[in-house]
Amino acid sequence: MKKITTKKEISEFSSHLFWDVDINKVDINRNKRWLISRVLEYGLIEDWKLLVKYYGIEEIGKVAKSIRDLSNKTVAFISLLTDIPKNEFLCYTTKQLNQKHWNF
Repeated sequence: MKKITTKKEISEFSSHLFWDVDINKVDINRNKRWLISRVLEYGLIEDWKLLVKYYGIEEIGKVAKSIRDLSNKTVAFISLLTDIPKNEFLCYTTKQLNQKHWNF
């Protein structure tokens, strides 16, 4: 796992991931959960590769387990890569607790 230390490394990620924040104020180490969530939901394959390079698959899986609002596709993807059962993800258990009664 490589530690992200410079703004140059942060700017390697796609600019569309930072549509609502000032990239110069993002602290990648302090905002790791936020960045992992953004890349998993909205990132390109290049962003995914950078994420793995900097954090590693195990750390991404560990952090993803604590994210409340991941899509079903994202949970399936991370579950497959990390061998973490879907029911261990917070977003999965939250969705199971809040089932809708109707399909409209």
